[in-house]
Amino acid sequence: MDGLAAIETLTGAGTVPTIIALTTFDLDEYLFGALQAGAAGFLLKDTDPRLLLDAVRAAHQGHGLIDPQVTRRLIHRFATLSPKPVTPAYDQLTAREREVLHHLAQGLSNAEIARELWIEEGTVKTHVNRILAKLRLRTRVHAVIYAHQHRL
Repeated sequence: MDGLAAIETLTGAGTVPTIIALTTFDLDEYLFGALQAGAAGFLLKDTDPRLLLDAVRAAHQGHGLIDPQVTRRLIHRFATLSPKPVTPAYDQLTAREREVLHHLAQGLSNAEIARELWIEEGTVKTHVNRILAKLRLRTRVHAVIYAHQHRL
């Protein structure tokens, strides 16, 4: 079996061992796969031996260590995948306005939102205008971006 399957097998065996993935593959898919499978650390095989010892010590103390060569990519990927916290203004939206925002984020037109929510198209326009005002956004495109950035 490959390393990822081995990690999954070991972490699924009851007593969870501390695993440091050591690989020649400097690819995000291996990094994320190893971490998702339960590895406590991730190092490349060409890493400095002192770093390998640091990783073993860190794992023994219950910490994790990721090879500095891949850390920047990990941070960037995490930052782009993680939702931004909603702004305090979001709490000012009514339940109906949140529904409308959800439908906006799905790309629905005012007419489609009206059909979905069983309301008049003019009412949808009013809700959209209130959403824009409360969230301090200029256009419905900005509302869609807001919804996606905040994983609403």
